[in-house]
Amino acid sequence: MGYHPGAEDDGVYLSAVKAAVNPSLYPHDAAFFQLQMRTSVFDSWMAHLIHFTGISTATAELAFQFLSLFLMVWACWMIVSRLFEESAARWGGVALFSAMLTLPVAGTALYIADQYLHPRNPATALILFAVARIQAGRRWQAVPLLLLAFILHPLMGAMGVSFCFVLTLTLSEPVRAHVLSWRTRLIPQSAEAATPVAAFFPFAWLLKKPTPAYLDAIRTRHCYLLFEWTWYEWLGVIGPLVIFWFVARIARKQGNEALSRFAMAVFLYSVAHQILAMVILGPRQLLAFSTLEPMRYLQLVYVFLVLVLGAYIGKHLLKTTLWRWTAFLLLANGGMAYAQRELFPATEHIELPGVPPTNPWVQAFDWIRQNTPQNAYFAIDPEYMHASGNDNHSFRALAERSVLADDIKDTAVVTKSPEIGSEWAQQVGATSDWQHFKLADFERLKIEFGVNWALVTNEQATGMDCPWHNDTLSVCRIP
Repeated sequence: MGYHPGAEDDGVYLSAVKAAVNPSLYPHDAAFFQLQMRTSVFDSWMAHLIHFTGISTATAELAFQFLSLFLMVWACWMIVSRLFEESAARWGGVALFSAMLTLPVAGTALYIADQYLHPRNPATALILFAVARIQAGRRWQAVPLLLLAFILHPLMGAMGVSFCFVLTLTLSEPVRAHVLSWRTRLIPQSAEAATPVAAFFPFAWLLKKPTPAYLDAIRTRHCYLLFEWTWYEWLGVIGPLVIFWFVARIARKQGNEALSRFAMAVFLYSVAHQILAMVILGPRQLLAFSTLEPMRYLQLVYVFLVLVLGAYIGKHLLKTTLWRWTAFLLLANGGMAYAQRELFPATEHIELPGVPPTNPWVQAFDWIRQNTPQNAYFAIDPEYMHASGNDNHSFRALAERSVLADDIKDTAVVTKSPEIGSEWAQQVGATSDWQHFKLADFERLKIEFGVNWALVTNEQATGMDCPWHNDTLSVCRIP
């Protein structure tokens, strides 16, 4: 899957951790990550850990990324071992899950697990352990696991609570005969109503009237616009639902009661959340509520889908044949590794702490972090994360300096922090014609916002003092 700290969503989470470790960072723009982090303890928890252990932030992030993935695989082994008796099935499930960690989840802009330490990774591990505890009949042991998942990542924690509730109903003896029947499909759906309520408490701002800037930011997020998804994204929604319905029926006929009930729980959970998502993401008047991201229920569904499909492959195809296992592992892992290399073509597959970067943008970020004042305030192309050679690396997270708002990742922050909507719109608007900026435009930004540095292409550096450059970029003082 690779490892890419500071990429994509880690522009928010890594910045928040670094600010918690060193509060003197980001004097001009901390709101662009701190407001989103107000619902999570992830950043403060990581900062306390770093202070307690004395290790660097980069090392701590890498260690806990590895730990999160290890715990996810371990929990999946526990789950699949309750569903299948055959050793080949268990190993097939875990092997396919391990290979498919970066499988895209329909149109949600999610992977099963991210290529950096996102709080969703440890939260997913905790949810999966909670599922395993419920399967083992230790339901109360799932409660603290789900609580910790919720405070790390409230949205995913709420999804975990929801699934565990449905799974508990499905596994309960008094409802066993009914939960597998079409006549009682609505029982878990009515119970589902409690889940969104729990998620509202950290998001009281949803009840406020949306501002134009806030609505503009929401409309840039394709994952919120469910009824604009492509046919293949809808296939990624409906396909798993149909598969689990068939698995539940087939497993019941084969006498595998544990798998049948589990598959039915996934099916019912999916149906209930899909109905809820279509209500929230449909009418225009509910547009602000789209930031609850109801379609992200699919992340857990994809975890279980890959796990069960891998188990069937192991049981019926791979069995104990060495050459089949070899081909399977090479195809699954090789294919996903190739896809990740294509996604980050200008970057090392694994970005380890202390290893000099080859990515030209990350090189610039490194120089800025080491050679500019902590109170420096940068101007940058608002679409720099999509620039050639950047590979979605975040300036704020890696350069550790304040920067004007961008039009890629900061839009997602605005959808959850409408207080900064007008500031975001003003800054993005002021830099919207970036490709044609000359010295006078940079001087205008300095007057308007107080920026005193700029990261520009070499062609834009004319007239400014630029103490560093590579073949692509220059770091310049604005006169």
